[in-house]
Amino acid sequence: MALILNLETTTTNCSVSLARDGKVISFRELNDPDYSHAENLHVFIEEVLEEGQVTIADLDAVAVSKGPGSYTGLRIGVSAAKGLCFSLNVPLIAVDTLQALAMRVKVEDGYIIPMLDARRMEVYSAVYDHKYSMLRSAAAEVIDQGSFSEFITKHRTTLVGPGAEKCRGIVDHEYLSFQEEVFFPSAIEMAMLSYEKCRIGDTEDVAYFEPFYLKDFIVTKKKA
Repeated sequence: MALILNLETTTTNCSVSLARDGKVISFRELNDPDYSHAENLHVFIEEVLEEGQVTIADLDAVAVSKGPGSYTGLRIGVSAAKGLCFSLNVPLIAVDTLQALAMRVKVEDGYIIPMLDARRMEVYSAVYDHKYSMLRSAAAEVIDQGSFSEFITKHRTTLVGPGAEKCRGIVDHEYLSFQEEVFFPSAIEMAMLSYEKCRIGDTEDVAYFEPFYLKDFIVTKKKA
């Protein structure tokens, strides 16, 4: 049996789940536009362990959402995961953020395009089929009328995630639909993904693992 702590901090959603063999047994999350991860992450970890009636020493692995996403959010999540793995001497598992986001919707066939908001009209996105197998890897791209045309014109395509709103009124096709509820990546969907990776021994080098930023971090100045 595998008891895994899952940490998701790549967006405004600070999310933690505790799962046994891929099934969530306790869960906490807060979607705060002010990014309160630093204040809430370790509190949520303590709460899910207490609710799951286990101690931190019982963990078999720690999983973290690896990105793409917010630079600061990624650093907070990865730092916490690494610290736990070092202190407990347990494996670190990295879960693809966009795959976990895609799993928030279910379709019978066609494509799922999970999208995270980047700057201006840019998004981070990837393309998955209805079984959540990757068809196109993650990319940062500026939305225009031709975005995702190679998929949208061929089959029913569902856009999901906070970046999807940027496509409304710009990208249009009879096969295109939007997930009406704006979902954010969550530690709930991480549970099965991290368990499958743990089962086959797909883990990271704790010392050298870095988040998948996708783009270089750019410091912007506040307007006067």
